Order: sequence, then C-alpha cells, then structure tokens
Amino acid sequence: QVQLVESGGGLVQAGGSLRLSCAASGSIFRINDMRWYRQAPGNQRELVATVTRVGSTNYADSVKGRFTVSRDNAKNTVYLQMNSLKPEDTAVYYCNAAISERYYSVSRTYWGQGTQVTVSS
Repeated sequence: QVQLVESGGGLVQAGGSLRLSCAASGSIFRINDMRWYRQAPGNQRELVATVTRVGSTNYADSVKGRFTVSRDNAKNTVYLQMNSLKPEDTAVYYCNAAISERYYSVSRTYWGQGTQVTVSS
C-alpha cells in the first residue's frame, strides 16, 4: 500500500511564508512526477506546481515567482515553499504522485489527504 502524507499547513498573515511537505511511503519502486494541487471552497481543484524526477519544474501563473517546488528522491518527499502569501492562496493543498510499485508495474496516481492553508489579510 502506498500512502502520501502532507504536513506544514496552517494559518499565516498575508506576506508570510509556509513550507508544505508530502512524504510517500509503502511499496515504492519509482516515483515519477510529483505535483501540488489546491482547492478553495466553491472552486475546482487546480494544479499549482509540478516537479519531475530529474527536478524540472512548472508552475501555475498565479504562483510563479512566489512558490518553489522541490523534491528529495532519497526521502520520497516533495516540498512546496510558499512565500509572499496572499489571501487568495487560501485553500486545501493536496500532493499527487505517479508511483510504480514494482519494476514491471505501470505508474498509478496517488493523492494525499490534503492540508489546509489559510492566509489572513
């Protein structure tokens, strides 16, 4: 069984910073792309950032220059450093990973349980 467990959410004032972590555990052979999504009340879930296995990154326009995604392959962990936070960043943040459990397995997508980020004005 593969699990993704997020941590690091909380309440912060506008202009502040938070760092989210998401650790994968269980039967893991290889982790490919790792992503962060977010979902605000009444909105659809949106892709925030992606990091490939070799460290290439991509960001939503709304977070470019403020958020940084990174990963530690030895720890099966992805991070999201969020700076200059705005009230509109308030959402539940979810991590997502494409994971192969065996060398012969196709990768499957797994989701974390989500962590709340609230930015006060």
